[in-house]
Amino acid sequence: MNSNIRLLSWFNFFTDFKFYAPIAILYFAQVSGSFALGMGIFSIVTISSAFLEIPTGIFSDKIGRHKTIILGGLAAVISSVFYAIGGSFLILAIGSFFLGLCTAFYSGNNDALLYDTLSEKNEQHKFGEFYGKISKMSQIALGISAAIGAILLIKGSFSVLVWLSVIPQVFCLLISFWFKEPTVNSRKSGNIYAHLKEAFFGFMHNPKLRLLSLSSILGYGFGEVSYQFQSAIYNLVWPAWAIPIAKIFSNIGATISFHFSGKTIKKFGELKMLLAGSIYGRIITTIAVIYPTVLTPVLMSSTSLLFGSTVVAKNSLMQKEFRQEQRATMGSLDSFVGSLFFGLVAFCLGLLADELSPIMALLILQVFQLSILVVYIKLFKYHRNQPQPLP
Repeated sequence: MNSNIRLLSWFNFFTDFKFYAPIAILYFAQVSGSFALGMGIFSIVTISSAFLEIPTGIFSDKIGRHKTIILGGLAAVISSVFYAIGGSFLILAIGSFFLGLCTAFYSGNNDALLYDTLSEKNEQHKFGEFYGKISKMSQIALGISAAIGAILLIKGSFSVLVWLSVIPQVFCLLISFWFKEPTVNSRKSGNIYAHLKEAFFGFMHNPKLRLLSLSSILGYGFGEVSYQFQSAIYNLVWPAWAIPIAKIFSNIGATISFHFSGKTIKKFGELKMLLAGSIYGRIITTIAVIYPTVLTPVLMSSTSLLFGSTVVAKNSLMQKEFRQEQRATMGSLDSFVGSLFFGLVAFCLGLLADELSPIMALLILQVFQLSILVVYIKLFKYHRNQPQPLP
């Protein structure tokens, strides 16, 4: 295995090794005083990331994947320290800004690093396979850190979990120095605005990429907000210390899904996996929330069994449509809009939870998530009507 791919696996592992992740919304709400402000912390991450997405994507295409990932690692360490200090909404907000900067540096760049690394050996067709294996490491990290976090939370506090989460980010920063710049990455020294304009028109002139991008934006805005808010639902039926256990179930399911994503996508195809994941997720989550019981966290966690395959499927389809010389920029354009949308949805969901209830807020979100299924159906029809290559 190429050293970059091996390093990316461990980099992903330590990036998501966060003891506080399963109870993040509870910690943020406790410090800030409400669900609205707690979800607002997530909004700051994504909004700051959104406005930095395009500059960092261009930065990656211009000066290289390696230097970009180092800067991302540095921002991650600073963010984790501010989160650990906590104490007020302002301190958390500063940490969120640096996490947004970190996310912007990673987004687009890390996928492009993998794709460019594979392209060096003319193995870009294996992107989905390796993307799944690398992403699996994130889920393993989340599962292990959640298990340890649950034990620590029995006698400890939220603050202890957040402070311990600084250490893995330091490891990420150290690992980032060992990456090698792919030689296939063709960097341009031309006008930045012309580079951005060219990437934008790449989206406009590609109907399939537009649909994929729309599904990515809606999926991130609705899906990630739903995932981050789940702990508020779990806390209605389980004690706080048990919430990480549900997250472990979710991480195990996602790990299995990422591991076998290459085989399942090869058998059923990317679009069928996207449709299956969306339909199953809406049905199971709605049932689990309408009738909340002690089994609700387990049912909601089961949606992770298709999560890995859908993520790999979507990313594989988008990487095939991206232009080589603008791969990170086009990825960042997509993430830019998705991050803005996430910020809006997260804050609105927090307001609904404060005004109505966490359950009603999540049910309303499920209705809006049906829009993703509509886009997948359109994408499926578009693909079916396109002429297929001869065998």
